[in-house]
Amino acid sequence: MPGVDPDDFETDPVYEAVDLHHSGNDDDATAILMGLCQQDLRCLDAHAHLGNFSFDTNPKKAALHYETGFRIGELSLGANFDGLLPWGLIDNRPFLRCMHGYGLALWRLERFKEAELIFERMLWLNPSDNQGVRFKIDDVKAEKPWTAD
Repeated sequence: MPGVDPDDFETDPVYEAVDLHHSGNDDDATAILMGLCQQDLRCLDAHAHLGNFSFDTNPKKAALHYETGFRIGELSLGANFDGLLPWGLIDNRPFLRCMHGYGLALWRLERFKEAELIFERMLWLNPSDNQGVRFKIDDVKAEKPWTAD
């Protein structure tokens, strides 16, 4: 990950950005994450957290951030990937976060069929479903509007 000092395990610009966001300093938090994306567009966790930061106020913008990370991750997997991406392997989590956020944003934007496809794919990639997609997919299939709960 760009910005991480391999000799200092306490340096993590994503955690720093999340802490800044939680303390109300969104401009600096966003700047850190955008800087990571500029250093290496494959920093999927930066895309996921940029999506998280805007999900409540601007779901269209959030969807763009999540989708960017998701599409980059898909390219990295390759067209014929049919394996698993278990949550237990920590390096899979940024991709799964992007994918989950993208599915939620699509659902919130009432793009139900697209959200359903994302959630179904997530269940194939990570059958243990640590993100709880199995609890959401029926509502998406029934085209029930997204709610904050």
